[in-house]
Amino acid sequence: MPEDAEAIAAFGYELGLLKRIRRTGWWHAGVRDPESVAEHTMRTAQLAALIAAEEGADPARAAFLALWHDTQETRTGDLPHTATAYLPKPDPRQITADQTDHLPDRSRDMVRAAVNEYESRQTPEALCAKDADKLEMLLQAIEYQDIGVSRVDGWIDSARKDLKTETSRRIAEAAVALSPLAWRDR
Repeated sequence: MPEDAEAIAAFGYELGLLKRIRRTGWWHAGVRDPESVAEHTMRTAQLAALIAAEEGADPARAAFLALWHDTQETRTGDLPHTATAYLPKPDPRQITADQTDHLPDRSRDMVRAAVNEYESRQTPEALCAKDADKLEMLLQAIEYQDIGVSRVDGWIDSARKDLKTETSRRIAEAAVALSPLAWRDR
């Protein structure tokens, strides 16, 4: 089925945009070249697996959900929270439906189910993936702070208040007390 392969290839090209789309909120803090959505997504997926392992959830599923959590930003860009006062929040499920409309049935259903589970926040894996998203932002804020970006406290505070799992809260507490280079001494 050449059209199925073409649809997947086209979607692959679209997903490639995530490597070039920057996390725009960091520009507000003065970061000249913030990480891309893809870079954020990778560490989010890795953290989701670790959090899920500690919480007794399925690490592979949590990481999988995290892989798809921001794919909609190929269509919207990364909207900073300041945009919410002026724009309605885009519906990730609707964007995903549009993105996957031409995919083969199994691929389409798999992506849509992952985004739906993540957005519903009803499973332990979805909660771990969402916490990983917030925790990744917290780690990034601390890393930027460590290299001289001073206006990141709002990101750190926001992430800490929104964490749901005990594991994520413990990691956040440890992260704010550690240097981003602490791993070098272990």
